[in-house]
Amino acid sequence: MTEESMTAENPADRRRRGALAFLRDLVIIVIVALLVSFLVKTFLVRSFYIPSGSMENTLQIDDRIIVNELVPDIVDMQRGDVVVFTDPGGWLNSPPPAADVPWIVSAWDGLLNSVGLSVSDSNDHLIKRVIGLPGDHVTCCNTLGQMSVNGVPLNEPYLLLPQSAQAVSATSFDVTVPDDSLWVMGDNRYNSKDSRYNGNTPGKGYVPVDNVVGRAFVISWPLARWQWLSDYPETFAGIPDAGS
Repeated sequence: MTEESMTAENPADRRRRGALAFLRDLVIIVIVALLVSFLVKTFLVRSFYIPSGSMENTLQIDDRIIVNELVPDIVDMQRGDVVVFTDPGGWLNSPPPAADVPWIVSAWDGLLNSVGLSVSDSNDHLIKRVIGLPGDHVTCCNTLGQMSVNGVPLNEPYLLLPQSAQAVSATSFDVTVPDDSLWVMGDNRYNSKDSRYNGNTPGKGYVPVDNVVGRAFVISWPLARWQWLSDYPETFAGIPDAGS
């Protein structure tokens, strides 16, 4: 018997070893991918859908957004940020029904949810724009119908207002935001149950900073609406710090 015949490998054994090596590598890849997606979801970004029209026209019903979860724990919030937060108590008397979405979007959300990048409870969260930070004095409305923060009137180009509107809010208010809280409002100013209309809730209409899940920074779906979300720094420029 020659040396080659003694060392030759059985083709079936070679195929079996190759299949086992492939399965081993596949399992490792899946485990690493799940671990990475878990870490991403826990510390970096998450996907939500928009169940109501309170942020129109900035956000449309059924838009998908990506939220930066580093805000506010690592990255500070700014006035103008669009933030997702959990109900402080009493804001969602009855959460809106789940949206009827195309099957491809539903399948995509299911895939994202399975790896931790999407959530099945988007309609249990709220999304508004931050107007007042802790300590800010927020009032509405001046003789031009504008809202002011710490005495500085705001020019708000992101608002959706009825043609008949004489002011940026149908109700007047004069508040000072408590420590560790936010004053938030919807861009669809005449159709948003925001801080103005939750004064009878346990939090008196303010949102605890601890309830903030993160800052929305991009519309990810539908693709035709893909865009970065601005915090409109020019609108809030020149506002002095609270108490200054």
